[in-house]
Amino acid sequence: MKVESFKDFVLDQLGELPELGCRSMFGGHGLYQDEIFFGIIFKGRLYFKTDAKSAARYLKLRMKPFRPNRKQTLKSYYEVPVDIIEDRDRLAAWAKEAVRVAKG
Repeated sequence: MKVESFKDFVLDQLGELPELGCRSMFGGHGLYQDEIFFGIIFKGRLYFKTDAKSAARYLKLRMKPFRPNRKQTLKSYYEVPVDIIEDRDRLAAWAKEAVRVAKG
């Protein structure tokens, strides 16, 4: 799936989230709910904001943290599994959790 097509697919899947926004950043796109930055789309992959509790779920599924380059790894953002991305309801639930985490 091409990068722009993937971005459009993710935005469509997250369509039920109110005030969903997407901005170019990091050579990819940042996802926002209102002004809360909760996700990253980068090179055909989706990453959500995590905390210690939610990161455990991603790690259990062997998902990797966001790594924009070889020298940098952001362990507060983890890749969302494909089966979650393809399930609109589950993706929305994971996104809402990421928004909650991002709010602090």
